[in-house]
Amino acid sequence: MSDSPGFFTHSHALCESRDIGPRTRVWAFAHILPGASVGADCNVCDHAFIESGVVVGDRVTVKNRVLLFDGVTVEDDVFLGPAVVFTNDLRPRAEIKKSGDALTRTLVRRGATLGAGCVVVAGHTVGEYSFTGAGSVVTRDLAPHGFYVGNPARLRGWVCRCGERLEADLGCRCGRRYRRVDPDTETAGLEEVRDGG
Repeated sequence: MSDSPGFFTHSHALCESRDIGPRTRVWAFAHILPGASVGADCNVCDHAFIESGVVVGDRVTVKNRVLLFDGVTVEDDVFLGPAVVFTNDLRPRAEIKKSGDALTRTLVRRGATLGAGCVVVAGHTVGEYSFTGAGSVVTRDLAPHGFYVGNPARLRGWVCRCGERLEADLGCRCGRRYRRVDPDTETAGLEEVRDGG
């Protein structure tokens, strides 16, 4: 095991990026390429792969065997379960090499959870604090606070910031309450009702 300035890298990890935030931990057999950016207080577990051009925010959990490819941006406080896979090319061919703007972008918003084995098809936004169940395949934008399962991932309800399923009145056992942003548009999702609002 070895400590790099401000963050920890296991002796069997390959961390080639110079843009790793303080207190981040990179575990055995993880590989972070040059040009990737990983924020502070992240946990990058065994066998994770983070390609050049990927941006990972602060306090992100990247579990074992997660694959993050160029064109993916992950905001703060996201949980990526074991073996989550992101794609970045909707029409891949081995003989045609693409990079930069030729790749399709994907954005995972703050606080989202992607369960074990999820596949995220390129070009979509995973909404803030949404929750996608294990094995789901994301083929469209996901609403903030939406609870999704299946192949393709379909909206099955709503979740609180704390991760609990919301009741029919969009209230949570933790005391938070929500309202629909636009009842006619599924991807608009929910927003938290603040005191006085």
